[in-house]
Amino acid sequence: MSRISQSSATQTRGIAFGVPLQPSPIKSASYVLSGVVAVSLLLLLADGASAASSNRQALTPLNRLPRMVQEYLVDQVRQAEQQGDQRRAAMKSRQDAEAYIRDVQDKIQRCFGPWPEKTPLNPRITGVLERDQYRIEKVIFESRPGFLVTGNLYIPKGRPLPLPGVVGTCGHSDTGKAYEAYQGFAQGLARQGYVVLIFDPIGQGERLQYPNGQLKSRIGVGVREHLYGGNQQFLVGEFFGAWRAWDGIRALDYLLTRPEVDPKQIGVTGCSGGGTMTTWLCGVDRRWTMAAPSCFVTTFLRNCENELPADTEQCPPMALALGLDHSDFIAAMAPKPIILLTKEGDFFDVRGGEKAYADLRQLYRLLGVQENIALFTEPGSHGYTQKSREAMYRWFNRATRISDAQTEPNLTIEKDETLLCAPKGQVCELNSKPMYAFTAEKAKALAAKRPKEFTLPELRQQVRTMLRLPAPEASSAPDYRILRNWRSRGYPKPRWTTYLVETEPGIQAVVYRLGNEQLIARPHASTKQAILYVAHQSSDTELRDEPLLREIIKAEPSTDLYTVDVRGIGESRPDTCDENSFFDLYGSDYFYAIHSIMLDRPYIGQRTHDVLRVLDWLGKIGYDEVHIIGKGWGALPATFAAVLSDRVKQVTLKNALTSYQEIAESQDYAWPLSTLVPNVLSTFDLPDCYQALQSKNLRQIDPWGPAAKPIAN
Repeated sequence: MSRISQSSATQTRGIAFGVPLQPSPIKSASYVLSGVVAVSLLLLLADGASAASSNRQALTPLNRLPRMVQEYLVDQVRQAEQQGDQRRAAMKSRQDAEAYIRDVQDKIQRCFGPWPEKTPLNPRITGVLERDQYRIEKVIFESRPGFLVTGNLYIPKGRPLPLPGVVGTCGHSDTGKAYEAYQGFAQGLARQGYVVLIFDPIGQGERLQYPNGQLKSRIGVGVREHLYGGNQQFLVGEFFGAWRAWDGIRALDYLLTRPEVDPKQIGVTGCSGGGTMTTWLCGVDRRWTMAAPSCFVTTFLRNCENELPADTEQCPPMALALGLDHSDFIAAMAPKPIILLTKEGDFFDVRGGEKAYADLRQLYRLLGVQENIALFTEPGSHGYTQKSREAMYRWFNRATRISDAQTEPNLTIEKDETLLCAPKGQVCELNSKPMYAFTAEKAKALAAKRPKEFTLPELRQQVRTMLRLPAPEASSAPDYRILRNWRSRGYPKPRWTTYLVETEPGIQAVVYRLGNEQLIARPHASTKQAILYVAHQSSDTELRDEPLLREIIKAEPSTDLYTVDVRGIGESRPDTCDENSFFDLYGSDYFYAIHSIMLDRPYIGQRTHDVLRVLDWLGKIGYDEVHIIGKGWGALPATFAAVLSDRVKQVTLKNALTSYQEIAESQDYAWPLSTLVPNVLSTFDLPDCYQALQSKNLRQIDPWGPAAKPIAN
């Protein structure tokens, strides 16, 4: 989430779907949004852009439903919250509370698991800093084979051992563990008698996954590396948040190997992205004895209503579908002591934090330990400020009795370079295996296990399952509205009418019918076959600019032509999240795609559903056959709909993605999350669909590879 930047920090700009951007001079220790981002090559309408440049300059693309997807999503998330609230309200006894905790623990494991095997940590100490009351050991360990984690271990001096231990999780600072507020809380705890291990997150500090020759991120530090690597992981059934949490679990494993640490007193704390990880770690590991998440805990609904984008790691798959909320990850650790640290001016809505606290207070009351849950709210904006850190110290001291300090000790902040663990400050120089290499390896392993060919019924079942499509509604046709006609838009036919086809409650696909006669009422079939064009970005723009449409019209002048903007495209392109953010890697198109994964309804599946319902609508009108045409992004739902629908007799695809396998095996790619199918490579790939469509006279024009450019001949 990146609405707020702290004055002492730096902000970086990353990529827009694969196109590198120049760094910004502004820096933030929390989440960072770049400004208005240039559209990547993927998002440019390919071919013939100059054919109607004057029209394009003169006409603003139609967008009459810019809030539709947002309001639909809010409704879906509100229903998920109500589902969770009903379960919580049903608790009346201690036994009910204990059953609730077991239930959320199981659901959290479904979101995050299965976990990998615990392999040797192979820890090494690369340096030691001796300070007045503690020493800092520079630690490197392997959370996975060859995947290096850098951390600083703060060990108090002159105290009887063992001592309480704390794992510190970092927010989205460029410098990770060295950021002032984060090394500050580690040092503050050490001065009070805690052994603290604070480690760099993936894509931050010394753990860049996409370094250039100067050991700087060519993608963008923090959020942008997270999204770029994390979105790709979905194709092979991985979740970046689970990778981050696994680092935290292995950090705890390492901390517990240290003789200085008391395994009966183990805490976890962090702010912003570190607050996220603290929250998730409460939910996935039972060994913690106390926790203090800062500047994260709210509700999914508040984030959604407030149009607040979330890092991939903050959006667990299926979480909303299972009725989970932020508070449930804390509940999974009950009845152990936890304090929620919130801010009045945070972009993580404090009202959601108050609701989470109220829900948890009821749970803890039923468990008989109401005093073990607390909420601390202070004025000010996002960040682990001194007052919040002091609230955390007091809470941990209450649990451990290691200190009676009420305020923060005097701190001496180290220079960034002093705390580096790797010789040049990046683990890539130590041959740490990048995350995308793990993704490629898993993709290859899944490919070896997939069937070599499918029958059409088998493929249809796999497509429906992976896209989470409802059963076909063969007997019903969707309702629709007829909009008033506008003057000519420079389309290749003289008359056109707009229909809003209701594909599900709250969602309307925007369908244009082009013809020679003017229709102001319901459409009718003047030909046996209809053409249905599924737009890449905007039917309105592509009807003027796309040469393929003019070619089709010239070849089939008497065939009725329809176009469709599926949800979130063209006339329903969202104007949410940030100004002109649609094409940004962290913008509105991503926002709805990542929430759809939490709802267990992939966005590309929802868009495919829109096409299928428009096909049902065309059948009701009287068309027996449809020639479906898809371009770019639109080629994907067109492909899936053509596989599933018997009404489709002919298929033309322009700039269709060659395969998901190629994206998963590529270091660089340019397709957004909204076009990807989670875990698809465990069952099928696009070439399986293209093979099945040969019987429907499939024509492929200039297929696009992972880089969203025509593949080399």
